Amino acid sequence: MKLWKRNAVVAAIVLFVCVAVYLNWSYSQDGAGETADTGKVLGEAALVGGKATDPLLKGEDASSPAPSESPAAGEEGQSSSSGYFASARLNRQQARDSALSLLQEAAADEKADQASVDQANVTIQAMATYTLAEANIENLVTAKGYSDCVAFLNDNSISVVVSNNGTPLADADTAKISEIVMEETGLKASQIKIIEAS
Repeated sequence: MKLWKRNAVVAAIVLFVCVAVYLNWSYSQDGAGETADTGKVLGEAALVGGKATDPLLKGEDASSPAPSESPAAGEEGQSSSSGYFASARLNRQQARDSALSLLQEAAADEKADQASVDQANVTIQAMATYTLAEANIENLVTAKGYSDCVAFLNDNSISVVVSNNGTPLADADTAKISEIVMEETGLKASQIKIIEAS
């Protein structure tokens, strides 16, 4: 009976963390990131200021320095365009840290039976695998020339939010991103959801 209770608690914690991460991501998509300070939707400044200062859009080499510009315009465009992505990464990390803390406590509990400890350790390993895969996907997608990317991986699906400097994603873009995700995760194309950040 005690073994069943421990396993149920660990499973419930993992389920709640997954639901919290999904709801957080879903809420940020539905609200489109209105900020309290400015009342603007995140990403608006990137559409206005990003085109003039982005070397990729002007056809210049990404390694070449950008021409001098007004500091206020450049900083505002960069911080607004990356605001959603930074927030999403932070929220994802906080949810994982909370879950990891609970799982580590369960694994370190001297009163816990071996099955509960093993289950907690398996879940911790899965979280580490997901974190590594998400980071690899995000790095590879941005290496392909997209301005930013954040991935949300779970057992049988993945959602990838991509910013393309205000340019709509074409079928070729979706294919590139899907190929990266399939190589990193082993998921099928039907399990991949690519979302264009506005």
